[in-house]
Amino acid sequence: MPINQYIDHTLLKPESTQEQIDHLLSEAVEYQFASVCVNPTWVAHCSKTLAGTGVKVCTVVGFPLGANTSSVKAFETKDAIANGADEIDMVINVGQLKSGQYEVVEADIRAVVEASQDKLVKVIIETCLLTNDEKVKACQLAVSAGADFVKTSTGFSAAGATVEDIVLMRETVGPNIGVKAAGGARSYEDAEAFIEAGATRIGTSSGVAIVSGETVTEGY
Repeated sequence: MPINQYIDHTLLKPESTQEQIDHLLSEAVEYQFASVCVNPTWVAHCSKTLAGTGVKVCTVVGFPLGANTSSVKAFETKDAIANGADEIDMVINVGQLKSGQYEVVEADIRAVVEASQDKLVKVIIETCLLTNDEKVKACQLAVSAGADFVKTSTGFSAAGATVEDIVLMRETVGPNIGVKAAGGARSYEDAEAFIEAGATRIGTSSGVAIVSGETVTEGY
């Protein structure tokens, strides 16, 4: 699969303007990225603009901390889908995971999966805040709750994806669940390394640079 089809072209900064969102959309159509990943307030606009282009609309739920209640996450999910979202990237409750409250974390993920109907759900586990054992447990809970993907990062915490984390996540979920490397892909070589390690989607604000063979020094 061409590398552009792995990319979720991402703009999640709170100060993003409609002009910047529209630029993101035009790039996504030009390069035929898998999706754009935007904050919920932009979903309806993106869905309307991208209709018929083949580019999907991805949005975030419980973002960026994951500390919303499950009912709020479920409502966010339903609202996003009503506005035209094709994919949902939800953040787990990291504190509850680290507290060993595994049944609560699994139920939280399941609430979003059930609210999503048939839409794709990616579960952000925020790897930079977890031990390896916690990363494994988070992935297992996501699979058990019926999620379609596990995802490394929000891009708003201490660090983004690493190749080592992608390898661990792929080993944990097996071959049939998606793995998204988010944050850290700033060149074609970075993206290629994540894909070779087992990633099936790349979340990045550097999609154009990646497919153009360039390297950027900052960004998601």
